[in-house]
Amino acid sequence: MPALVETVHYRSACFSHVGMVRQINEDAFLELAQNGLWAIADGMGGHAAGDYVANLIVDSLRRAIPGGSLFTYTGALREALVRVNASVRKETLHRGVSVMGSTVVLLVVQGNRGVCLWAGDSRLYRLRDGHLQRISRDHSYVQSLQDSGLLSEAQARVHPHANIVTRAVGVQDTLDLAAIDLEILPGDTWLLCSDGVNKTTEDHEIRDVLGHSDPWQVVRSLVHLGLSRGAPDNITAIVVKAS
Repeated sequence: MPALVETVHYRSACFSHVGMVRQINEDAFLELAQNGLWAIADGMGGHAAGDYVANLIVDSLRRAIPGGSLFTYTGALREALVRVNASVRKETLHRGVSVMGSTVVLLVVQGNRGVCLWAGDSRLYRLRDGHLQRISRDHSYVQSLQDSGLLSEAQARVHPHANIVTRAVGVQDTLDLAAIDLEILPGDTWLLCSDGVNKTTEDHEIRDVLGHSDPWQVVRSLVHLGLSRGAPDNITAIVVKAS
């Protein structure tokens, strides 16, 4: 028997900043609360037109039709990302550059059910009953070292190859998206963020900030915390509170 879809209300806010070092903000975000959809795309720094790819992802997700079930809508979002991947591969050849790409993480909800799709190292966290859990798992070189027990989380944050991702939109002919089904409870707080957040902020700090009741104050605090520490990368945060 399928799980019952219960009524859950959502409040959200988002904030993005270019940071203190970069000249261009290659992060793009989507806050489409009326469709139960939030997403962040982080154009791959150092590559050609990362901002182009990130914005193409967001625009394509925005146009996906939210009709029907959560399963149907998730399928439409997945198909949109696959089309972006194919388009970026063609544009890469057209421009004659080596690579164009972007990470992506999205949260889509319907009632008390949700799905996270992602590729790369933009993240989804959940705060529940005061406990912070990272829902997504980075597709990155340093994450593979952590999985092998060769690096700690703190070491990974400052590793010289911390910016190398192993999956992203536009970098391979076939897009390999990770997915996880979610149960959402009233009182949950969800954070989507580009790596500019988690590379300047400790987990216990994220947990403490997410405990604030106002989503707008949460995203402002997270971004300002990163800015106070030099913000070497673009910083983008979306907070979604369920009630």
